[in-house]
Amino acid sequence: MNKEELVEQISKNAKVTKKMASDILSVTLETIQKSLAKGHKVTLIGFGTFEPRKRAARMGRNPQNGKAIKIAAKTIPAFSAGKKFKEMLLK
Repeated sequence: MNKEELVEQISKNAKVTKKMASDILSVTLETIQKSLAKGHKVTLIGFGTFEPRKRAARMGRNPQNGKAIKIAAKTIPAFSAGKKFKEMLLK
């Protein structure tokens, strides 16, 4: 499912226009992104948790020539599925 199909489903299920559904989805995703960028965790009970995770600096290898390279530390977005979500997938 892509964003357009998701907007269509939200529109149909919530009985709102596609424009409204698109705006709501965009604002929701933007809010989650901004919260993560500030270092905050976003928990949606029953669905899951979005959180920023720190990845330590490490040594890697250049696949083209095999030389060792240093990979810098960085923060990445992570998602952990909630209990209800996991149970839904096991059915």
